[in-house]
Amino acid sequence: MPYLDRDGVQIYYEDHGTGPATLLTHGYTATLRMWDPQVAACGDLYRIIRWDMRGHGASDSPSDPAAYSHEATVADMAAILDACGVERAVIGGLSLGGFMSLAFHVAHPQRVKALMLFDTGPGYKKAEARAEWNRLAEGYAVGFETQGLAALGDSAEVRAATHRSAQGLARAARGMLAQRDAQVIESLPRIAVPTLLIAGSEDKPFLAAMEYMTAKIPGARKVIIASAGHAPNLEQPGAFNAAVASFLEGLNLH
Repeated sequence: MPYLDRDGVQIYYEDHGTGPATLLTHGYTATLRMWDPQVAACGDLYRIIRWDMRGHGASDSPSDPAAYSHEATVADMAAILDACGVERAVIGGLSLGGFMSLAFHVAHPQRVKALMLFDTGPGYKKAEARAEWNRLAEGYAVGFETQGLAALGDSAEVRAATHRSAQGLARAARGMLAQRDAQVIESLPRIAVPTLLIAGSEDKPFLAAMEYMTAKIPGARKVIIASAGHAPNLEQPGAFNAAVASFLEGLNLH
């Protein structure tokens, strides 16, 4: 199994298929297993690199809270691409993984061929809104500290996951899920690469954020997947995969 040593933190990743590379990042409390339908459908045409974020799945859960941050996550993503010998890739993710994909673009725009953002949001401009979100993140953290892995939800992407450390998930909530500033949301109008946004029609909490990003990112393409919630790639994989394939084919990456 491929692991990447990041200053003593072992990060698990998988590299599937051949062709143009896509790096996929999962959501909070999910793992790389959530991308199984995409690996099965696209592996013959595209190279899919997927990984488990710190505190999640088969990756390590360091005890130092400072090891969990947006910056560390973005650096992990860059290091995985380096380990795979990939200079530029399509960068995509769902929920927290989508936000981290945007953060990666802020830090490394030259390494991004295109963006694919699924059921996610760009953060908040106002400190009051960030504080409200961070109260939610703190609630997740406390839940894992008091209930252990029993605090995991029952969504499709979570059911596909296996975790080793409730404490790692708690620290990830405080260090990675929590919002610190407005740099990601303020970067949207400067995105100059092709961007695909996909959301499930029933994912009500994120539809407004997806509409906002569609309006702010120049030339962004939005697709709504009917009869799907927060994980349309798992709930309606046929429609999701078709939308992704259409987008990637239009990029003429081959």
